[in-house]
Amino acid sequence: GGPRPAGEGGGVVGLLRRLGRLEDSRQRAAELFRWLVAPVAPREFLGQHWERAPLLVQRGDPSYYAGLFSTADFDTALRSGEVHFGTHLDVTSYADGVRETHNPSGRALPAIVWDFYQNGCSLRLLSPQTFSPTVWQFLSILQEHFGSMAGANTYLTPPGTQGFAPHYDDIEAFVLQLEGKKHWRVYRPRTDAEVLPQFSSANLTQAELGEPILETVLEAGDLLYFPRGFIHQGDCLPDAHSLHITVSSYQRNSWGDLLEKLLPAALQMALEEDVEYRQGLPMDYLGYMGVANSEAVDARRTAFIEKVQSLIKKLVNYAPIDAAVDQRAKSFLHDCLPPVLTQSEKAQSVYGFPARWQDGGPHDVDILVTKDTEVRLLRHGIVRLCNEEAGVMLYYTTENSRVYHKEEPKFLEIDPEYTDSIEFLLSSYPNHVRVDSLPCETLEDKISLATLLFEKGILTTKKPLVQV
Repeated sequence: GGPRPAGEGGGVVGLLRRLGRLEDSRQRAAELFRWLVAPVAPREFLGQHWERAPLLVQRGDPSYYAGLFSTADFDTALRSGEVHFGTHLDVTSYADGVRETHNPSGRALPAIVWDFYQNGCSLRLLSPQTFSPTVWQFLSILQEHFGSMAGANTYLTPPGTQGFAPHYDDIEAFVLQLEGKKHWRVYRPRTDAEVLPQFSSANLTQAELGEPILETVLEAGDLLYFPRGFIHQGDCLPDAHSLHITVSSYQRNSWGDLLEKLLPAALQMALEEDVEYRQGLPMDYLGYMGVANSEAVDARRTAFIEKVQSLIKKLVNYAPIDAAVDQRAKSFLHDCLPPVLTQSEKAQSVYGFPARWQDGGPHDVDILVTKDTEVRLLRHGIVRLCNEEAGVMLYYTTENSRVYHKEEPKFLEIDPEYTDSIEFLLSSYPNHVRVDSLPCETLEDKISLATLLFEKGILTTKKPLVQV
């Protein structure tokens, strides 16, 4: 929204450039989400649609997503020689109720891929962020808003065809129509068990669907959101192809998924700390418990069930809730895309540090952090402190790959004395703080911690360390 500065450029690239000037990465993420669902206000979206009901936004603005991804970008990715069938690209069709995948093996060469398309097959490019810097930047900002991995697939469908059978997914889906148009039908979950499901469905038949609750034609610039569990299918009209990108989040990010981590840890702690959990079961319990005895009226059954209930209730007192949340955060950081740096962030970080070979030798190699150097975290969401059995670990995203889980989780083992300084940097963000204000014991500790975090791309400085 609002007038654009001269030379700023419109479309997604201009939007990302404007967001890059916001100092706080949390604000960047909130603004990008606001743009994604506009003109619906985020509060209205969360109150009325999120996990509840589909949302259709028809903008009448074909250029709204300009620059995010295009068929030309698709073609460029194919020409890079990096796209492989199955790993990065699926060739699919759906006709007469039958869904098929037609992936050959090996590299997805343009001649073969475009021949499939010409013969009526749909093309699904998995993880376009691997090939498109713009999609990478878009998702890397958005993931901080969700606090959960933001992924994407792009779908290119020829006119008059359908690429996929009706199904529901295990993610919150935002369909952004980039080019052409597509006819969509969305259906309610059929049973309570399919509301917010943990896993995606198999392919469904038309006979299993009932009536759609939403039927529409998406045109370029439009948005369709539907929660996990809502069945959907999209097909192309005879007069236009379709290119859309589905942005997804909230896969396995429920209360149940948290409890899956939490309950075993709580039980372990209860067994260690409370003798009641270690006491033996009654010798004769097999005689009155179990399905065969479930109808019997027996005081011993009642006592046994009450005992189990009381142990489960007491388990809450042993639940290491914060530690379980930290373990989920650690998984999220492993899922994250690495940040895409703005020009100024690059200049003020190790990634823009001018160390180089010149005139027969290395120049500007030493990273000289002093007590007066002003530093801050590169982004708010890039680190997480976790207290683990092996020690205090600082997990970070700056060295992640654009390819999902290509790298192992990145972490530093931190001296427990440094935890206050990490927390201080988190709470000070987005403001810069002087290195000598870090709450470490000695000046030497302050400088060595700041230098270590700078070298890992976690800290940036207010001014470039070396003026080039």
